[in-house]
Amino acid sequence: MRIRTVDKNDVCFYNHEETKGVKRVFGYISVNPTKLTEEEKKRYRAFYCGLCHTLGEHYGSAGRATLSNDMTFLSLLLNALYEPTETVLNERCTLHPARQHMAVLHEGTNYAADMNILLAYHKCEDDVSDEASMRGRVGKRALKKAYEQVKKTWPRQAETVAKCLSEIARIENKESEDLDALTRLSGRMLGECFVWREDAFAPYLCNLGGALGKFVYLMDAYEDYDHDLKHRQFNPLKSLHAQDDYEERMEEILTMEMAACVRAYDDLPIEQDDALIRNILYSGVWGRYAAIQKKRKGPKE
Repeated sequence: MRIRTVDKNDVCFYNHEETKGVKRVFGYISVNPTKLTEEEKKRYRAFYCGLCHTLGEHYGSAGRATLSNDMTFLSLLLNALYEPTETVLNERCTLHPARQHMAVLHEGTNYAADMNILLAYHKCEDDVSDEASMRGRVGKRALKKAYEQVKKTWPRQAETVAKCLSEIARIENKESEDLDALTRLSGRMLGECFVWREDAFAPYLCNLGGALGKFVYLMDAYEDYDHDLKHRQFNPLKSLHAQDDYEERMEEILTMEMAACVRAYDDLPIEQDDALIRNILYSGVWGRYAAIQKKRKGPKE
C-alpha cells in the first residue's frame, strides 16, 4: 500500500544536523516545505519556536539544545486534537536576536517539551553506552535534573521508555536480527509518549506513535547501515541487506508502517492544521529517506 503523494526527492524543510551539546533524538518527523503554503510554513515555525521557548523556560539552555522536529509534531498534533487555548508570542531569542518571530504555546507544549527531555536524556545514555561519547556524557549530566523532574511528573511514560530501551539494547547486544521484536519495542516506546491523557483518544494516539516509532527505528538502521558495516558494529538489517531486493523490501516495509500511522490519524477527529499534519505524514517523514537515496546514488555524471 502506497500512501505518499509526492516525489521522495523532495527534501525536508528543517535540517537534521546535531545541535550543540546534545544530538537530536530522532529527527525523521518533519515537514516538506515544497508542498506548504507560506502561512503553513509560518504556522509550523511557530510551533517549533513555541517548543524551543518552553524547553528554555523550563529547562534552560541544556533543555533548548534538545529541541527536535519529532516533538514539534507531537505539539502540533495534540493542539489540533484537543484544541486548547493558544498563546501567541512575538519574541526574539538568542538564536534569532535581530528579528521578532512568532511562537505558539498551549497546554500540550509543556507535555511535548517533557517528552523531548525524556527521549533526549536516554539518547545521551545510548551514546555513552554505544560509543563512550563525550557529548553523550556531557548531555547526560546537563539533563539529569530535568530528566528526574520529568520522570516524577510522567512515571508511566518514563518507565515504559526505560524498559523498552533496555530490552532493545539486550536484543541488539545479542546481535539478534529480530526486526519484529525491535520495531515493536521502539513503537511501544514512542506510542506511550504520544499518549498525553488517558482518555478515548489514547488508543489512537498510541497506535499513531507506535507506527512512527517502528518507522523511526527502521529508518535509523537503514541510514546507519554503511557506517555500522565500516565500523564492524551490529545492524539489524544485515540479513535483509544481503537479499537482491533489499531496497524494494525496505521501501515496502517503511511504507507499510506509515500507512498504519495514517490509518490511526484518520481515526482522530482533527480538522485544525489537518493539511500541515498530513504534509508531515505523507511527505515530510520521507525527507531523510530522499537524502539517503541521493547520497548513495552519488553526484550525477
